[in-house]
Amino acid sequence: MLIDILREELIKLNVKCNDWKEAIEEGAYLLEKEGIVNKNYKEAIINNFYELGPYMVIAPGIVLSHARPEAGVNKNGISILTLESPIEFGSELNDPVKLIITLAAKDNTSHLSSLSKLMEILMNSDDLNSIINAKTVQEVVKIIEKYS
Repeated sequence: MLIDILREELIKLNVKCNDWKEAIEEGAYLLEKEGIVNKNYKEAIINNFYELGPYMVIAPGIVLSHARPEAGVNKNGISILTLESPIEFGSELNDPVKLIITLAAKDNTSHLSSLSKLMEILMNSDDLNSIINAKTVQEVVKIIEKYS
């Protein structure tokens, strides 16, 4: 279930970040401090941005940051980070970004069900806006629970 890998401890709201790199680091750190990924994971995500550009900016205002399982994933997890002020990631179509979702998948398949539920949330504009504008973690958890 989505709520099992996107727990309260993995949600942080209205974070002040100065640039895209800091935003990626903050999102990955939520997973790192829970032992879901190791330190190498955030470096792998940042390297992906440098090498491949802003392809992880998947929709207006939303980044789905991730790297390969072998880059330091210990178990499946997802973190959510909302930004105090939107940040440019270099995506002509989808900048500026206000929501950072960091995905850690331990293999190529076991996370697909949770990712599918997450996509349902992102496609529901009311729930998506509620997450982006949430003032408390509990507001976000309530939305996630609807999809679990």
